[in-house]
Amino acid sequence: TLSRYVYDGELDAKFINVESEHSALSVVIGASLAGARTFTATASQGLAYMWEALYAASGLRLPIVMALAARALSAPINIHNDHSDFFGMRDAGWIMFNGEEAQETYDLTLMAYEIAEDPRVLLPAVVSYDGFIVSHAISDFYALSDEDVIAFLGKRSTGPKLDPDNPRTFGVLALQDSYFEFRRQQYEAMENSREVIAKVFRKYEEISGRSYEPLKKYMVEDAETCLVVMGSTVGTARSAAKILREQGEKVGVVDILQYRPWPAKEAEQLFSRFKRIIVMEKTMSPGMMAGPMYEDIASTIYPKYNGVKMVDFTYGLGGRDISTKGVIDIYRLGKELIDKDKTDVVHFYGVRE
Repeated sequence: TLSRYVYDGELDAKFINVESEHSALSVVIGASLAGARTFTATASQGLAYMWEALYAASGLRLPIVMALAARALSAPINIHNDHSDFFGMRDAGWIMFNGEEAQETYDLTLMAYEIAEDPRVLLPAVVSYDGFIVSHAISDFYALSDEDVIAFLGKRSTGPKLDPDNPRTFGVLALQDSYFEFRRQQYEAMENSREVIAKVFRKYEEISGRSYEPLKKYMVEDAETCLVVMGSTVGTARSAAKILREQGEKVGVVDILQYRPWPAKEAEQLFSRFKRIIVMEKTMSPGMMAGPMYEDIASTIYPKYNGVKMVDFTYGLGGRDISTKGVIDIYRLGKELIDKDKTDVVHFYGVRE
């Protein structure tokens, strides 16, 4: 579809079809260094094939934007959705967003450019959305006009650029005397992105009417128990929470829309209010006591807020479906486990034992 846009003249761009995902990101790195605004997309094993280049893109401080149709990793071979690929890149130095559905994915992609290209940031950004469930579904969304997008983004004017009249070397060898400083600068850029993301979210609301925040909240004002989810399961969790509310349960839902930088301030203010937190993760960390979202929330609120109890559920690996009933089951089981203080292991929902 993208190549057709270019061929038909609807998109003024260069479309490059390469032989592998590693080459795809490598070409994008070169194009970004040449000053172009760049984009690529991948999923699953493709992202794994890009691994080396992920770190090169962030280390070179290139404002690349990538779409990720989140899917399981082999082996065995599986082409369906979970978040194993997305969480696998969490320490690669990329700004990381996760869209619930098509509209969010579209909006986040546009905002990702404005964030990544800010001179205080200059880091690549990935916008993830659930493979097949979102990537291959037909749904309505509202696109901005070309004029509005151009006015919102402008032309890329920041970041490293190759200039024959001012030669510079990129990707140099950095040993013990300098490597640490490069990495520290990446850390500072990620910290800078927090303020930039908030500013861009507000700016985008002014032109689109759609508001965004790092943690999307549903029925949390008086909630005692919180369901934490990501991606397309968010809508299912909201439906479950609505049913549970009708049954007298004080439950709310939080969607992790912004994963990196981790919204620590917002997370502390929000998650410290609950009695129970039930985390639902579409990934698995073998050898760990919990999954990545659980770890991030726990490191944010403990030991300062010891009154909050947490439990972690792994579900939906390899595209296994989760229904509204399934979320309700997880809520009831999670609440029971927390109240009985049996939260010391990862719990698996929907797997044949």
